[in-house]
Amino acid sequence: MILKSLVLCSDEKTVRLLRRVLSDLEIAVEHCERHEDAIHKLTRERFEAVIVDCGHDPSSASVLKAVRSAPCNKRAIAVAIVDAKANLRAIFDLGAHFVLYKPFSAERAKSSFRAARALMKRERRRNFRLPIQIPVLLTGSADHRVQTIDMSEGGFSVKLNRKSREAGRLRFAFTLPGAENEIEGVAEVAWESPNHQAGIRFSEISAAALHQLKTWLNSNSLEFEKDDPPVHCRLTDLSLGGCYLETASPFPVRTRIALSMRVGELEFRAQGLIRVMHPEIGMGVEFTQSTGQQRQDVANFIQALMDGQGGPSNLLVEPEGLDQELEPAAGQSLSGEVEDPLLELFLNRAELPAEAFLGELRKQRRTQSADPAETVFEI
Repeated sequence: MILKSLVLCSDEKTVRLLRRVLSDLEIAVEHCERHEDAIHKLTRERFEAVIVDCGHDPSSASVLKAVRSAPCNKRAIAVAIVDAKANLRAIFDLGAHFVLYKPFSAERAKSSFRAARALMKRERRRNFRLPIQIPVLLTGSADHRVQTIDMSEGGFSVKLNRKSREAGRLRFAFTLPGAENEIEGVAEVAWESPNHQAGIRFSEISAAALHQLKTWLNSNSLEFEKDDPPVHCRLTDLSLGGCYLETASPFPVRTRIALSMRVGELEFRAQGLIRVMHPEIGMGVEFTQSTGQQRQDVANFIQALMDGQGGPSNLLVEPEGLDQELEPAAGQSLSGEVEDPLLELFLNRAELPAEAFLGELRKQRRTQSADPAETVFEI
């Protein structure tokens, strides 16, 4: 299924360059020169991406706002084309996920749009549900043995024997057909219908279990389009709470990611949330581990680095989707664990200009603590 983009731009040279780049990435283009026409289309057609040149017509910025208010496009990826002196904070506040600076080359544009395309695919796939019936054990105030109706990366729906009175956290456990390892974690009831069907949404699932589920769904559905290759990054800073990754194609703030890297014989997988994004430079990631074992995995990886087993190799990042509504208070971690300097920097100083933020990172590297929980490990 082809990806569709809406491009609002009145500069012919820029439009020609965008058409060439997006065509190479197999993204269709629907072009508008007037913001009124673009807003009209947003209310009537679905697009995976909306690309707005904010440099010529001040009214074009209103299109970024319109993306979020259009029901069929509120999850579209918004890309703003801006001048180098533009106020990035204002652009992101309007709803942009990615920023492309003018003037730009085809190579630079393609680098940014590769990350955007990967996220576009993930957003579309997140809603895909595979019909399947397998037994599941749900444990709340009582045990419920039920059958699934369908399965997705974010949860599953089930047929209940009677109306559920469960609310809050539920433990779940199931085994996928042909698999040896059981998948378990914590979930919640997202919805319940009058005919005793219910939607169960994952709230805690390990990176390894999610990887197993994604791989199984991918291999058992002809409709699943393949994900784009993972983004290669360079790890520069690492703590128990998060890491900073250098890449020319960073993902936007609020993107949930799956991260994998190796040091020596030790492989590390984690789920994270992008807290800071600096266009064409890098991104700050908060680990969203929610169990003691997952936190211990991070500690083991840091210890391997400190033991001199070499730098991390083959560091790969894959987007899991956007949390559009996520807005925790400054200084509040999703993981609920003790704060560390790197995570506090992500949560409290994210609005600093890129140069100033990177300066704060360098200061942290010079003031490492003997306490691992308060240490930022420099790579």
